[in-house]
Amino acid sequence: MNVEMDEIKINETTEIDEQKWVYDSSVDYKGRVPLRASTGGWKASFLIIAIEFSERLSYFGIATSLIIYLTKVIHQDLKTAAKSVNYWTGVTTLMPLLGGFVADAYLGRFYTVLASTIVYLLGLVLLTMSSVVPSLKPCGNDLCEEPRQVHVVVFFFAIYLISVGTGGHKPSLESFGADQFDDDHPQEKRKKMSFFNWWSFGLCAGVLLGVTLIVYVQDHVSWAVADVILSLVMATSLLIFCVGRRFYRYRKVIESPLTTMIQVVVAAIKKRNLAYPSSPAYLHETQKSETNRRRLCHTKGLEFLDKAAIFDEAIDEKQNPWKLATVTKVEELKLVINMIPIWLTTLPFGICIAQSSTFFIKQSATLNRKITHDFMIPPASMYALGAIGMIATVIVYDKILVPLLRRATGNERGISILQRIGIGMILSVASMIVAALVERKRLNIVQVKGSMSMSVFWLAPQFLIVGIGDGFALVGLQEYFYDQVPDTMRSLGIAFYLSVIGAANFLSSLLITIVDHVTEKGGKSWFGKDLNSSRLDYFYYLLATITAVNLFIYVIVARSYSYKNVHSRRTADVANCYECDDREAMA
Repeated sequence: MNVEMDEIKINETTEIDEQKWVYDSSVDYKGRVPLRASTGGWKASFLIIAIEFSERLSYFGIATSLIIYLTKVIHQDLKTAAKSVNYWTGVTTLMPLLGGFVADAYLGRFYTVLASTIVYLLGLVLLTMSSVVPSLKPCGNDLCEEPRQVHVVVFFFAIYLISVGTGGHKPSLESFGADQFDDDHPQEKRKKMSFFNWWSFGLCAGVLLGVTLIVYVQDHVSWAVADVILSLVMATSLLIFCVGRRFYRYRKVIESPLTTMIQVVVAAIKKRNLAYPSSPAYLHETQKSETNRRRLCHTKGLEFLDKAAIFDEAIDEKQNPWKLATVTKVEELKLVINMIPIWLTTLPFGICIAQSSTFFIKQSATLNRKITHDFMIPPASMYALGAIGMIATVIVYDKILVPLLRRATGNERGISILQRIGIGMILSVASMIVAALVERKRLNIVQVKGSMSMSVFWLAPQFLIVGIGDGFALVGLQEYFYDQVPDTMRSLGIAFYLSVIGAANFLSSLLITIVDHVTEKGGKSWFGKDLNSSRLDYFYYLLATITAVNLFIYVIVARSYSYKNVHSRRTADVANCYECDDREAMA
């Protein structure tokens, strides 16, 4: 009786202690265990979201008008300008893989964000100088036939500095924001589920202002004034980020996650001839979570890798990590391998999304964009409708759908992450069908009256559907890749999400090349000299078909996917959570 009473008191003391302090392996700015009331949570994450707002404002303010600047100011021909934009976009979307690795293996998320934001700001300042400093301007007057070579060099150096800054900024900042919530604290865990929705809200707010306000300033005032605004906004957000330093929770960098995975493979190969133990309880595991790494439950599948965790007295007395791995490290490698099919089956969705920033914008330029006699909408500003759709979806989903679905399904998220992504993929199919129908109507009107007689707002449905789909799929992908990667790889997890979009853009270009080649052999290419001589409607139908077929494959992959299964803090035995019933299935 006394023993039971003592255990109850110990548990009550532990619960009270965990309400006051955060024991999720994070530390405060002085390296101590964080005090829950004064660190992390929404007050810290909103400061981080402010940085993302300014970064997206700057990026889309530059990216959506880049091809216009290259053709009008630097006087590149359309083909060369398109290649320049593709190279810049490609570097910008691939750099996060390097930035995420550096954050997880060396610098940590806070210092990676700080360093990359400074680099980003330097790029913006240099960009401003290229349009303000007389000796760096394109030429001595407003109109010139050919820009100075020094301007071209400084301009490209500036935008590639911004690419480098984005590479460290994007993967580290989002994961750093999510780190402000404790997964093992019920209230904070729910807030963390909402974090990705409000992160996307801040992101879309930046996009919205970037493609409206900044683009308007570029068109109607000057490129120099727009660059000055972007530099001031980024400098202000950097100051805010630094001021909030005492409120953040930090994760210490212990080891390179890539090295850990290689060690598991090497250990498994060395022990390939050993027999499997009769129970997973005999596999090697630590008795408590390591710093910065929660213990994971053993799962079936990829059993060859389990051999790395078999303890062999003959060679494992010193527990060399190249010869013996813990169950957690083995499961971390399994997590990464199991994510590959999900990554591959989301690529067609990314290809559909890529059309909104290329062909959709080109369609906008051919239609009637007049609002009043004196005001005409810039083509790139139509992208704002997608941002509005995404913002509305995020708010409705977080405030209305999640509470209703939570009661209906019993799932804390309302629906599983993969179900949310699946809904977004369905909407991407719908957006391509709508885009095809609108394009066919535009082509019919061109033959009779000319496309300028058709309002640009005919494109509104396809932009809005894309935005709504992003509110489901893109936010779901962010949450999925952050949540399901090993704890030591969360910056890389966000980089994996970004790589879906980057790879999809390259695949979109490849698909256009293949379709152009095949249809040209058939008599007439779907991609002519201009939109009026092209058949984009056929291309949109092709994308809808590819994505619909892929959706069935995605459902099969998602139904067989096992979500990450983490030990409770008080669980000590590997066998106690073997095949825990904490899996979610794709309906």
